[in-house]
Amino acid sequence: MFAAIYSFKVKKGEEDIFIKSWRSLTELIYEFEGSLGSRLHKQADGLYIAYAQWPSKDIWKNAGQNLPGFADGVKKLMKAACSSIETIHELEMVSDFIQPDVY
Repeated sequence: MFAAIYSFKVKKGEEDIFIKSWRSLTELIYEFEGSLGSRLHKQADGLYIAYAQWPSKDIWKNAGQNLPGFADGVKKLMKAACSSIETIHELEMVSDFIQPDVY
């Protein structure tokens, strides 16, 4: 399994647009590109951090070719809400002990 970790500096007042477009794009990537899902977190300083899991690095690297046409508009909304977006880590899994949700 492979994970990518991203950081997003979101412009003031654009947080809701960012979160909604991030979620929509993430759902599309899950549905059409084979990702295993993603989680979005927010640091105390307002920086957003997301990590996405993938079956392999190759699948992650080749993602984007199967998205429906309207995904470009969703990407543009998300990018416009940010002053920067970075992939800060590319990680191969060594061991896994995350437990399933128990709500």
